[in-house]
Amino acid sequence: MIFNSKQMIRHDFLKEADRAVSARFIRLSACFFLLLFASSVSAETVNPGIGMTGLVFDYTVTEGDSQTKVGARFGMEPRLLAKLNDLSVTAHLKLGQTLKIDNQHVVPAVLHDGILINLPQRMLFRMKGGELQAAYPVAVGRPSWPTPDGDFVIISREQDKTWFVPPSIQREMRLEGKPVLTGVPPGPDNPLGRYWLGLSLPGIGIHGTIAPQSIYDFRTHGCIRLHPDDIEALFQTVEKGEAGRIVYQPILLFPATDGRIFLEVHRDIYRQGVDSLKTAKELAYAAGVTDRIDWDKVASVIEAREGAAIDVALKIANSREEP
Repeated sequence: MIFNSKQMIRHDFLKEADRAVSARFIRLSACFFLLLFASSVSAETVNPGIGMTGLVFDYTVTEGDSQTKVGARFGMEPRLLAKLNDLSVTAHLKLGQTLKIDNQHVVPAVLHDGILINLPQRMLFRMKGGELQAAYPVAVGRPSWPTPDGDFVIISREQDKTWFVPPSIQREMRLEGKPVLTGVPPGPDNPLGRYWLGLSLPGIGIHGTIAPQSIYDFRTHGCIRLHPDDIEALFQTVEKGEAGRIVYQPILLFPATDGRIFLEVHRDIYRQGVDSLKTAKELAYAAGVTDRIDWDKVASVIEAREGAAIDVALKIANSREEP
């Protein structure tokens, strides 16, 4: 077939139009796939937990203990510690005093292997083969300086690291009228403590502290802070290149094999707009335990937001009459 110049131009134009339509179709198909993928990822966030960590036990107060320090060490809100022990939140502890500790937490069903950090829960979980290896309370970013969520890789392991103060923190020091530091060498004044695990998330690391009482709080500039003993233990088990994930799940639920159903509710500290009751219902539905839950108790646990794992299963009265 022979084309004149006008026909050739029209033919080329139609081919370009076809390619444009095809490209647009591919882009729309990709967007549709991503929407489906995003929906599947979102659905995973309402999965019930895979287990529990922590205990209910008695603790004997030692020299220098305070409610804040004890709560920080064991992963408990000081106000919950006070409530469990019939104390005011400002009460001073006495040497030798016995305290009831309840630091039970639900382990989120998020990661099969690696390091998992749940921000509202302020807990770090060491997972291997779908099993919990260790769990530690942590401090994470303050609401005005939140820790980012997402997947990460360990890109560095350092002991006795010099802290090179980021310009953003230098500005904060200047605004607060504090001496502006550019670096802090290893030693008792270094806020990173002795161990540092650098993450692929920009400017974020997992490290120790020289202020153990600050653990289990929202206190950092985005980093994840552990008790000195806990970061030392974790550091020994982590290799460069290992993967992990940071999530934001303030509502957790775990149905135990003995019939108890634990609900753990934390504050929506970063104001993500989490609907606590809706999420609790979704978790109960996913676990198949909706009709086994005392929903009035759920409402009280949500209102308190104490970060404790509370049994919210219905208590079935014994129907047999007494002789």
